[in-house]
Amino acid sequence: MDISAQISPTARGLKAARDTAYPSSRQLLLRLFWIYVAGGTAGVGVTMLLALLGYEFTVQQWIAVGIFGTPGILIYTLFDLWLIARHYRPLGDVLTLLDQGRMPDPATHSRGLACALNLPFLSFVRISLPHACGAAATGLSAMLFGNWLLDTQFAVWQIVIFNSTIVLFAAPAHAIVEFFALSRALSPVIRRLSAYEDALLPEDAAKLFAVRLRNKLSYLAVFVSTLPTIFIAASIILKLNLLVEELRLPVSDADLQPIWLWIGSAVLIVSLGSLVMSVLTANEVTRSARQLVDAMKSVEKGELDVQLTVTGTDEYAEIFRGFNLMITGLRDEVAMLELTHDLSRELHIDTLIARIMGATTELLDADRATLLLHDPKPRELWSRYADGLGTTEIRIPDTSGVAGDVFMTGITANLDDPYSDPRFNQDVDKRTGYRTMNMLCMAVPNKSGERIAVIQVLNKQRPGGFTAKDETRLMAFSSQIAITLENANLFDEVLTISNYNENIRASSSNGILTVDMDGIITTANQAALDILRTSEHELINRSAIEWFEPHNQWIVDAIDRVRDTGARDISVDTPLLFAEGRDASVNLKVAPLHDQENQVLGTLLLIEDISNEQRVKATMARFMSKEVADQLLASDGGQLEGKSQRISILFSDIRGFTGLSESLGATGTVSLLNEYFEEMVEVVFRHRGILDKYIGDAIMALFGAPFTSDVDADNAVAVANEMMAALRILNQRRISAGGAALDIGIGIGTGEAVIGNIGSTKRLEYTAIGDCVNMSSRLEGATKQYGVPILISEFTVADLRHPAKLREIDLIRVKGKDNPVAVFEALDHYTPEIFPNLDDTVAAFNAGMRHYRSRQFSVAQTYFKDALNAHPGDRPSRIFLERCAAFLNSPPPANWDGVWTMTDK
Repeated sequence: MDISAQISPTARGLKAARDTAYPSSRQLLLRLFWIYVAGGTAGVGVTMLLALLGYEFTVQQWIAVGIFGTPGILIYTLFDLWLIARHYRPLGDVLTLLDQGRMPDPATHSRGLACALNLPFLSFVRISLPHACGAAATGLSAMLFGNWLLDTQFAVWQIVIFNSTIVLFAAPAHAIVEFFALSRALSPVIRRLSAYEDALLPEDAAKLFAVRLRNKLSYLAVFVSTLPTIFIAASIILKLNLLVEELRLPVSDADLQPIWLWIGSAVLIVSLGSLVMSVLTANEVTRSARQLVDAMKSVEKGELDVQLTVTGTDEYAEIFRGFNLMITGLRDEVAMLELTHDLSRELHIDTLIARIMGATTELLDADRATLLLHDPKPRELWSRYADGLGTTEIRIPDTSGVAGDVFMTGITANLDDPYSDPRFNQDVDKRTGYRTMNMLCMAVPNKSGERIAVIQVLNKQRPGGFTAKDETRLMAFSSQIAITLENANLFDEVLTISNYNENIRASSSNGILTVDMDGIITTANQAALDILRTSEHELINRSAIEWFEPHNQWIVDAIDRVRDTGARDISVDTPLLFAEGRDASVNLKVAPLHDQENQVLGTLLLIEDISNEQRVKATMARFMSKEVADQLLASDGGQLEGKSQRISILFSDIRGFTGLSESLGATGTVSLLNEYFEEMVEVVFRHRGILDKYIGDAIMALFGAPFTSDVDADNAVAVANEMMAALRILNQRRISAGGAALDIGIGIGTGEAVIGNIGSTKRLEYTAIGDCVNMSSRLEGATKQYGVPILISEFTVADLRHPAKLREIDLIRVKGKDNPVAVFEALDHYTPEIFPNLDDTVAAFNAGMRHYRSRQFSVAQTYFKDALNAHPGDRPSRIFLERCAAFLNSPPPANWDGVWTMTDK
C-alpha cells in the first residue's frame, strides 16, 4: 500500500519525512538496549572504580562482590530489558508496519507517537526506581552474603557508603544520561511520525508525561550536585575517622567536631546554594518559557497583537526575537489578506488604484505611493491617481526615469538617495515643492510574468529608508495587486463588451429580435420596432405566434424549423405584411441562440429591410465599400453621370490561370475564383476602392471614382501591397489543403479618365475609359517580363502623399505610345524572409541604374552583381546584368535614351 496515498502531509511534514533518515523497528529496539547496557556498564564501572580507590576492599571482598553480585546484576538487567521491550511495543508496532510499506491506522499511529514521546521519561523513572533499587539490593545482598558465607568482614561503613554510591550517584547519573541519549535516538523517529496532520489523537495526547523545565533543573541540582556533595562530605568524615583510628592519634571526638562542623556547614551552604541557584535558574527559564507558551496560546486563539519583550541576551532572547518577527510577518500577512479581500470587491479601476495606493502607503509606513499602469499602444506608464499630489493623470514614456527603467528591466530600485541617481527626474519635486528622501520602485507582473504596471513608494516614515523586508512585503502585495487589476480590467472589458453589444443593437439598421424556448419575444432593438411599426411595450413579452399570425405565418414557421432542426433559416426578399395593408420587403435570418455551454436558449431573428434605399445600398455594396455607397446615395446619384477626372486604376491577374483551370475543372475553377476574389475584393473595399469589373481571373479596381481625394494613389498602392500579403496567407491555406499556390501580377496607372455609367438602356455599367486604364493593363503584363509582382507608373508615384518604399525599374515605351514612362516597383509588401537584404539590394540596383543610363555598362555590371549577391532571386538585377552584357558586346546607337520599348501588350 502506498502510504502517501493514504495520508495528506503538510509541506513541512513532507520535507521532514523526505530528509530524515530513521531506523527500522528492530534497529531502534537494539539501539535502546545498547544505550541501557552501555549506561549500566558505565554505572557499574564508576561504582567499582570508586570502591577500588577509596572503599578499601580486600581481595576476598572483591571476590564476594563478583560472586554474589553478578546474579543480581543479571536479574535486574533482564528485568530492565523486559521493561524496555514492553514500553517500546506500541512504537515497534508502528515502525514494523512502516518498514513493510503499509500504513498504520490512525489509532495505532497515534499510540506509537505517544510511546516515542514518553520513552525518555519512562527510562528515567525505570533507572531511578526499580533499577536503582535493584542495583542497591544487589550490592547489599552481595556484601551480606559475603560476610555470612565467606567471612569477608565488610564493615558497616563499607556497606553504607558502597550502596549509597549506587543510589545517590551511579543511578541518577545513569538515569540522566539515558534520558538524553534516548531523546536523541528517538528524535528522527518522532519527526517521521509527526510529519503527518493530526498524528497524535487527543486520548493519547492526554497520556503524555509532561516533565517541566523546573523539575528537570531541580533534579539536576539535587541528584547531580547536592547528593554527590553530601556523599563526598560523608566519605571525607568517614575516612578521617578511620585514619585517626588506624594511626592511633590522640584525637578525641571533641577535637574532630570543629572539622565535622566545618565540613557539614560547607556541605549545607553548597547544597543550599545549589538548590537556590537551581530554583532561581528554573524560575527564570520557566518564566521565559511560560511567556513564550502563553504568547503561542494567544496566537492559537487568533490574537496577533502579541509582542514579547526581550529582557536578556541568552538563547531565549533570540527565540523571543524570532517569535516577534514571526508574529509581525503573520500580522502583515493577515493585513495583506484583509487588504486583498477588501480590494477584490472594488471593480472600478480609478477607485481601485486610489485604494491600492492608500493600502500600500499604510503597509510600508510610507508618505505616499503611485501606481503606474502600462499602456502598450503609446508605450506609456500612466496613473489617474497620485497620493498627496493633486494630479488627475500622469503619463510618462515607459522607458523614462526610475519607473521606466524598473518597468523595462524588471529590477527593483530601492534608492536611499534618489537625487544621486541619474534616472531620477527632479523636475516633479521642484514643481510641487516635495522632497523625495527615499524611494522603493517595483514592477508588477501578471500571472504569466508580463509586466503590467510599476508601483512607486516614497519616503519611509521610519529612519533608514526601505528595507529588504519592505521589498518582500511589496513583492507579495504586488502579486495581489496584479490579480485585482486583472479582475478590474476584466470587469471593464465585460462591461465594455456589454455596452458595445448594446450599442450595436441600438445602432444597427437591421432589426434584431430574440425569442425564448417558449416562443415569447424577449428583446428587440429600435430598428426592429421601426420595421415592425410598433413599440417595445406592445412587443416585448408577447407570444411570437400571437404577434406574427395570421399575416406573417412564414416567420412563425421559420422559428419552428430552427427550433426543431437547430439549423439556420434564411428568407430572402420576402414581404412583411401589416394589418393596415402596407408591407415591406425584408430579408429574414433565423438562427438558434446558445449560451456559453452551447445550450439552446431560444432563437435570434435578424430582419433586414431592403425596401427602396436599402435595396439600392445592398446592391451597390457588392462593388464598392459601404462608406462610398453611403456617400453616393447622399449625392442623389449625380456622381454616376459621365465626367472626366483624375483616377488611379489597378489591374491584377492570376498568372498561369489557363493551365490551372484546365487541371481543376469547371467546379474547382469556380471555387478557386470565389475564394481568391473574396480575399482580394475585401482589401479593395478597405481602402475606398471601387470594384469596376471581373475580367475572367482579372480584377479592375478604381480609386478616385466617383469621389476624388488626395490619397487615391496612396490607396491604390496600399491595396496592391495588401493584396500580396493576403495572397501569401491564402496560399498557405491552399497548400495545407493540398492545393496549388497562386501567383499574381498587379499594375497601377494614374491619369485623366472618363468615368460614368456606360452601356445600353437595359444594362448600364459604371466604368472608366482612357489611356491611364490601358497603361495599368500594360503594367500588369510587364510584371511577367520584369519578374516583379507590382509595377506602378511615374504618374502614380507623383500623386503619392505618404512615403512608400519604391524602386525605379525602367523607362519603358508601351506598344501604341511614343512617350516613355518610368515604372516603379512597390516594395512595402516584402518581408525579410521573402526578400532578404532588401535595402542593400535596392541600393546596389539604383547605383547600377545610374551607370546604366550613363552608358557605363561595365561599372553598372558591378553594381547589378552586388545586388544579386545580396539577393540572388532579384529578377530585375539579372535582367539589367544581361542587358549590360549585350550592350558591351553590341553598344547601343549614339541617340540611345535608355528607354526600353515593349513589343507585347
